[in-house]
Amino acid sequence: MTSKTFLTAHAAVYIFFALALFLAPQLLWPQYGLQVNDRYAVFLSQHNSIFLGGIGIISFLFRTAEPGSDAARTILTGLLWTNVLGAAVTLYACIAGLFTGFGWSDPAFFALLAGLCAAQLRKNG
Repeated sequence: MTSKTFLTAHAAVYIFFALALFLAPQLLWPQYGLQVNDRYAVFLSQHNSIFLGGIGIISFLFRTAEPGSDAARTILTGLLWTNVLGAAVTLYACIAGLFTGFGWSDPAFFALLAGLCAAQLRKNG
């Protein structure tokens, strides 16, 4: 897969979840075993969407970076570590019993994205 395709897909995934967490937290979070039972929980979900959306926007903006360039390596390294952190935090949530149900998909999803970022890095050397 080209860097442009990878970064576009990465952006789309993050922007999708940013919109979902902003627009429909009461529908999404219960799938992960979490309750959204007051306006503060809704706001925290919407606040989280800032960062997911930002990662999506940055990924989208860097999709035209020249493969193998410093910019391409830098964005892919940043996304790799972001996804490793996401895998670690969501795995903790699963082990601690905070995430249940569909929540187990998150560490797998972040690990997959981290692996894809690592593969793109190797390819872009």
